[in-house]
Amino acid sequence: MKLHTDIRARGWVAQLPDGWRPYALLMRLDRPIGSWLLFLPGLWAFALAAPGWRDGLWLAALFGLGSVVMRGAGCVVNDLWDRDLDRQVSRTAGRPLASGAVRPKQALAFLGLLLGIGLAVLLQLNPLCWLLGVVSLVPVALYPLAKRVTDYPQAVLGLTFSWAAPMGYAATTGRLDGAALALYAAAFLWILGYDTIYAHQDREDDALVGVRSTARRFGENTAPFLLVCYAGAVALLLLAGFLAGAGAWFYPALLLPALVLGWQIRRLDIHDPALCLRLFQRNRDVGLLVAMAFLIGRL
Repeated sequence: MKLHTDIRARGWVAQLPDGWRPYALLMRLDRPIGSWLLFLPGLWAFALAAPGWRDGLWLAALFGLGSVVMRGAGCVVNDLWDRDLDRQVSRTAGRPLASGAVRPKQALAFLGLLLGIGLAVLLQLNPLCWLLGVVSLVPVALYPLAKRVTDYPQAVLGLTFSWAAPMGYAATTGRLDGAALALYAAAFLWILGYDTIYAHQDREDDALVGVRSTARRFGENTAPFLLVCYAGAVALLLLAGFLAGAGAWFYPALLLPALVLGWQIRRLDIHDPALCLRLFQRNRDVGLLVAMAFLIGRL
């Protein structure tokens, strides 16, 4: 099998001072797709429920910064847990903790800095968001353990990465209701699907080191599993729009991201890690199209 890595040490990251570069790679600044995917469920909430453009843009800016910082913090936690396993997987062997470029004590200090910035962002929101922000730390901490004890660690990631949906809804409305819960469930199923595609990059290495995943669980039957996840996500997005009183144009507008999700299923080749990565990355476009559909529904 061709060796594959998703680390990108070139580009702007290569221009950083030598001492900064390992920390940029540790928090995955070379690959912003993770920050996008953490941010997008919050953008859905703003597009669906923000009372006006000014509020929506301000919250989007806060959540954008928070997504970069907290995604970085989650990566530090994950790599601290997994540094021994990462050395045995071709895609992750070059990560800073696995390679020794950053020591665990340094990573813990850096984690404290990131959490401090995240707290400063959180305090700009309302008290309901403070509570949700604290609770979100539980699945963040548990995700690295999940891959050792269950075939569904992607479900734990789904609980984590979809958290911006109820938090964003609470930030805009000060409450949680049926529309917020439908949005959260839709984001969960979407993430469960796309992270299964992502996990196929490591399927063979994971089998050797004992890491579990939905990619290993479903194998050649991944496409039907994705169909269930993505169809459920679209249905729940429709429900969220309906409960929030979206206009008639929302429903046909949602067809475009639904078609892109269907294209992912049709295009998937679980034996091509590079293709799996590209399909996974296409979910940024899906998330933006969903946000656009919610905005169109408010015209």
